[in-house]
Amino acid sequence: MAVVEELLRAESDKTLSFGNHKLAAKAKLEDYEHGGNLYKVKTFKELTKLEKNGMFAYESEPGTSVNRFEETENGLTFTVEGDEDAQITVGLEEDTPYKVYVNGANVGEMKTNLSGKLSISVELASVGAVEVKIVK
Repeated sequence: MAVVEELLRAESDKTLSFGNHKLAAKAKLEDYEHGGNLYKVKTFKELTKLEKNGMFAYESEPGTSVNRFEETENGLTFTVEGDEDAQITVGLEEDTPYKVYVNGANVGEMKTNLSGKLSISVELASVGAVEVKIVK
């Protein structure tokens, strides 16, 4: 895996890749159309944030590079890469329980808050990249 040099890119399988955790200075890309939606990404080594149609979709501290980000009616999947362990927050349905899997291992069931946010921690420092799957 690698950083997303374009900051935000549509993949051939209709997923999105975004973020560049190697950037020293903040960079952003706005009004990126994909699948009838408008996306905005802000990224650098300390933070990566994705918005969909002006609404929160993803945020990580420190910054990460995300590949094959796919939202479905039952949740989302993506592969995340970074130099350090990261705290990731995603936007889902509010007040809803989800099962969270990291590299195929069930790390438990978590419930979104009233704004639909769910936060997880992923260990990236020693492995570089992990697959995340969040299922309703």
